[in-house]
Amino acid sequence: MPDDLELSKGGAPQQKPRGDDDVLTTAQGAPIADNQNWLSAGPRGPQLLEDHIAREKIFHFDHERIPERVVHARGYGIHGHFELKKAIPEYSSAAIFNEVGEKTPTFTRFSTVAGNKGSPDLARDVRGFATKFYTKQGNWDLVGNNIPVFFIQDAIKFPDLIHSAKPAPDRGFPQAQTAHDNFWDFVSLSPESMHMIMWIMSDRAIPRSFRFMEGFGVHTFRLVNAKGEAKFVKFHWKPKQGLQSVIWNEALKINGMDPDFHRRDMWDSVEAGDFPQWDLGIQMFDEAFAESFEFDVLDATKIIPEEQVPVEIIGTLTLDANVDNFFAETEQVAFCTQNIVPGIDFSEDPLLQGRNFSYLDTQLKRLGSPNFTHIPINAPKCPVHNFHQDGHMAMTNPKGRANYEPNSWSGDMDDNREPRGPRASAERGFTSYEAPVAGPKVRVRSETFADHYSQARQFYISQTPVEQTHMGNALVFELSKVERMDIRKRMVGHLRNIDDGLAKVVADGIGMTEMPPAATPARQPITDLPESPALSILKNGPDSFKGRKLGIYIAEGGDADMVRALQEAAKSAGAMVEIVAPHVAGAKLSDGKMMAADQKIDGGPSVVYDAVALVMDEAAARNFGEDKPSSDFVSDAFAHSKFIAYVPEAMALLEGAGVAKRMDDGFIELSKPAAAKDFIARCAKLRFWDREAVKKD
Repeated sequence: MPDDLELSKGGAPQQKPRGDDDVLTTAQGAPIADNQNWLSAGPRGPQLLEDHIAREKIFHFDHERIPERVVHARGYGIHGHFELKKAIPEYSSAAIFNEVGEKTPTFTRFSTVAGNKGSPDLARDVRGFATKFYTKQGNWDLVGNNIPVFFIQDAIKFPDLIHSAKPAPDRGFPQAQTAHDNFWDFVSLSPESMHMIMWIMSDRAIPRSFRFMEGFGVHTFRLVNAKGEAKFVKFHWKPKQGLQSVIWNEALKINGMDPDFHRRDMWDSVEAGDFPQWDLGIQMFDEAFAESFEFDVLDATKIIPEEQVPVEIIGTLTLDANVDNFFAETEQVAFCTQNIVPGIDFSEDPLLQGRNFSYLDTQLKRLGSPNFTHIPINAPKCPVHNFHQDGHMAMTNPKGRANYEPNSWSGDMDDNREPRGPRASAERGFTSYEAPVAGPKVRVRSETFADHYSQARQFYISQTPVEQTHMGNALVFELSKVERMDIRKRMVGHLRNIDDGLAKVVADGIGMTEMPPAATPARQPITDLPESPALSILKNGPDSFKGRKLGIYIAEGGDADMVRALQEAAKSAGAMVEIVAPHVAGAKLSDGKMMAADQKIDGGPSVVYDAVALVMDEAAARNFGEDKPSSDFVSDAFAHSKFIAYVPEAMALLEGAGVAKRMDDGFIELSKPAAAKDFIARCAKLRFWDREAVKKD
């Protein structure tokens, strides 16, 4: 028996605790020379399936959990359709891109990445944004995220990344968090993660709603036209509702109050007929641009700024139907990056190529059969013809005698022979773009992937001061949960290569007495990349209050005309309204009539609303000025920089919440019903961010 094994109680060999000097091996015990790079045909060539080390690693990772997804377990799905607004036959022969006005059925699933099915919606995390298009040529899956880059460049590192972010194996926590040693240990040893770190430490990682976030295909793909000509493409989803996120303190309180906040928001929006929409945009570029671009277009840790290659809008996704059964649809839907149709093709992006292998393998484990395409939510809506047969849960099998191809059975039924079945078609079938491939079999990372800091810096300097402050606060919070000082120092060393001011803020925030040296970069960063306004949420905010939610806190004696004016103004702007009251039965207003409440005050805190209004008489305001849920309703709205409207009689509640002496231009006095329209117009800006600057000063 090998020295590193010992018998368990059951008599089976069991590994001893791993030591720092042990050589990494495969599951078969073969020592591994390189655990960082998938075997490829040349430094920038496609990955090779003969790489038994990478395949074993991904294979084992894909089969770690049942039946929950290993990643993206916490998800929510919606039916809809995609309507083409601009045909692009010059770029792609795909039918979905060639007939203006055609509507293609879709199913979209949003999700967090790291948490399990029971984790809260507003964890700081990447959000999955995966759409299945049921096209005339088969299913196309655009499996993306709300962030356009990723942590790693090569798929062989995916198990390590996710293991580091998931609960530690010895203690089983933390859940749906990256604020712990394992995650920051991994990324601090992986400089390629630094660009992604900037994104997840930004407000992008805590969106207000699925409806208010962008989506990205992440990878570089190819579009191929009928002549066989190809161009590179990146896919973008642009929300028609505009961008919006919450702040961290707000996210924590929402999770405590309603861990299903994102799900509930989407369900309510669709049920109310306020259907979320996204424009699909493409960034098209050729080999010449790829050669001249500062970074490698095959590197999934990089973006192509929209200022360099504009996003061309070609169609609109509308989500307009909630599922009938969560398990049958949202849980059983299977997305695979390999699901493409003629006219769309892959690039040699090593992370994409690894995903193409991993996703199909994952479905076998999760759904239990290669026949997962027979499940209605996964089944194409176009004709399907093949010779696949049998297997668990087979719903259809080939008819007749021929279950193989080629066969010589005739299609002429008069001679008592059976139909021959489908055949491949060179004219209609999928053909891969003939990209030249040559190179030695190597296990290396291309030198063109070596710049890990330049775009991280570009992202940071493209944010507004408010957003930069949030990023610094997020890094301080996360690293304050890291116990090991060497990990903290490594991270601050990386930050010094991104922005020395940010590094100083973080170092001060976690109590470092002296700054660690900057990390040694693999390639010298480019420090003069221009700002990219498209990367900021606040620079791309909405111009109306449409799709948002107003919370009106009413109590006894409140002005009935004012409440109605607020409701009408909000609804005219396309916003939703909820009435909050001390009791769920509601309150009797100035007209002597009871107005029913949608929420009781301790079940409808201000964190779930985009703006709030206070309508009550003086006696009620004095009475609830010392009521904790009531004062929290106001003080939280103030702390989260929300617009607050109030009738003069409600001043005692503002005093009880401790904000009366700090009132600013984010407060709007409702002296008469006509002021309601002015208030809703002000709410188009969503937050009064000047308040944060004052608090900081």
